[in-house]
Amino acid sequence: MEIPGAAARELREKVMQLNNAVKLATLALALTICSANAQTSEVAKYPIVNYTDASPHKSTFARVNGVNLNYLDWGGDGPALVLIHGIGDDPHIFDDLASLLHDRFRIIAYARRGHGLSDAPPDASYDAATLTEDFRQLVDHLGIQRMSVIGWSMGANEGTAFAGQYPERVDKLIYLDGGYDWSTPVFFKAFGDIVAANSPGASDVRSLDAVRTWYHTAWPGKAVPWTPGLEAYLRDLTQPDAAGTLHLKPSDQASAAVFATLGNWKRDYTKVQAPTLALYATTFFPLDSTDPALVEKLRDFNQNIMVPFRQASMERVRRELRNVTVKQIGDRNHMTIGLQQPDAVAATIREFLLTPPAR
Repeated sequence: MEIPGAAARELREKVMQLNNAVKLATLALALTICSANAQTSEVAKYPIVNYTDASPHKSTFARVNGVNLNYLDWGGDGPALVLIHGIGDDPHIFDDLASLLHDRFRIIAYARRGHGLSDAPPDASYDAATLTEDFRQLVDHLGIQRMSVIGWSMGANEGTAFAGQYPERVDKLIYLDGGYDWSTPVFFKAFGDIVAANSPGASDVRSLDAVRTWYHTAWPGKAVPWTPGLEAYLRDLTQPDAAGTLHLKPSDQASAAVFATLGNWKRDYTKVQAPTLALYATTFFPLDSTDPALVEKLRDFNQNIMVPFRQASMERVRRELRNVTVKQIGDRNHMTIGLQQPDAVAATIREFLLTPPAR
């Protein structure tokens, strides 16, 4: 997608801000970390100096559609379940949830092109058709002919598009706070503004420990315990080179392209034939910031933007999806819906997936 002149400059500036807060997409181009930088208080709060990823998956790559996509495979002999993350995220965001489901399902979660450890070619397309084709070629590569799909946030875009184009291949579809048409103009502008406002300051990006503390406060909220899955997620987004300098994912160029796609990717629910479970959080952002002005902006967004947008979105999926169950999960925000007490949401997902569809 080519964006001319002043519009391109404005979009680049906006994306530089947006991806700071959209799950650490572009905090900076270079941050130096070493163990000497870790503060005692942070090490005490996050005792993970000797961290290893203990989730029962393997991480590997598949060459599809001209790029190498990183995917996590939890194995299992049950029905296939493919998990798709949100914008700026990576597949480790599913670590805790997938670990509770892989006993009954073969679970795959992959990193969208430009995200996590997947390729981010600067001259490649990141449009809706390409992202959906990436998904198709990946499951073909893995020999998965039929599957259920969980889309978290933007991940529900690929899930909806794939289910519409290949209805014979999707058994069931789950939206994890993803039952939204993010391209809705009024919402999209307000979303861009609030995410930019929720970006980290210079002191928040001085080290991996500082980034972790900022992210915990800004997105899940401090009441949610930090987990090994969140640590794996964060470390995939902050990749160090041999010198210890962090290189954040997605890159500015990939972020601009994906964000532009998010803004013009309109949902078509009418082609989806699979039974669908749409799970919604009751708020979007936590209000844990110590900045009163920011807290007021977040509260205003939660109440005056998200409440009506969520209500309209729930009404739309009920109208346009052929077989949908809509549920709100209390006391959850956009990130904690899959993180806080994951056993409860895993039980809801398990019941939906294992219940035979009504005749």
